[in-house]
Amino acid sequence: MSLRAIPLLVIAFIFYNLVAMSFGIEGLNNAIFSTTLLSGGTWTFTWGDMILLITLFLLFIEIVKSTFTSTSTLIDHALSMVVFIAILVEFLVVPQAATSVFFLVLVASLIDVIAGYTIGIRVARRDLNIGADQ
Repeated sequence: MSLRAIPLLVIAFIFYNLVAMSFGIEGLNNAIFSTTLLSGGTWTFTWGDMILLITLFLLFIEIVKSTFTSTSTLIDHALSMVVFIAILVEFLVVPQAATSVFFLVLVASLIDVIAGYTIGIRVARRDLNIGADQ
């Protein structure tokens, strides 16, 4: 099994658990940095924002990965479903997971599962159509 078969959103899942379980839900609101904008408003970047930024970046990579057709891609789709189920169960059962940040990680995982299978089917159809011309 190649490393490409590992769903990357598990990193966001683990990172959330590290922050939430170590510092509590309040830890998600702890500022990483704060800056004053030209408008005079203050923008504060929190640990929850960092988790969401990482999640979006990893979701992009997962969608790009789903365009490849190989055995590791099939394993990746299956493992992405397992990660989604684990995130869903934690969201429903663990009190520290009852946050908007974790819900958005859950939605990103769902998008990864749906997009992975949808794009995989589309790519497979395209490959079959190209082979049918010969």
